[in-house]
Amino acid sequence: MSDYLFLYGTLLPDYAAEEAADIVRLFKHIGSAYVTGRLYDLGDYPGAILDQSSETSICGELVALPQGHNLIEELDRYEEFDPSNPEGSLFIRKRTNVILASGETVPAWIYVYNRDPGNAPVVRGGDYSKSKVA
Repeated sequence: MSDYLFLYGTLLPDYAAEEAADIVRLFKHIGSAYVTGRLYDLGDYPGAILDQSSETSICGELVALPQGHNLIEELDRYEEFDPSNPEGSLFIRKRTNVILASGETVPAWIYVYNRDPGNAPVVRGGDYSKSKVA
């Protein structure tokens, strides 16, 4: 069984940070997808906050993590998520339902922002790729 990851920011292939580029190349693209919530522009990266009652969505891509590789630990380090100290982590890795363009729902990991976004601007349309120039 494949493990899936929802990408919405600096793990997207066109926006991957140098330190994540080798990991990103291993992802298998499944398709465009979205989750319900808000996406904030935090400067160098976006931060997703899931909210099932939100009328907005976060646009991104669903990818399959390759079998035989244990990328989760590397991804956790990149996203500054420490499973032994979630309250002190910048992002938290959670499972959520991701909706593909076809309407199919797939359970997947997502890294959600673990701080109050304060007065950070919301990314219009929830699409980080359209808010940045590649």
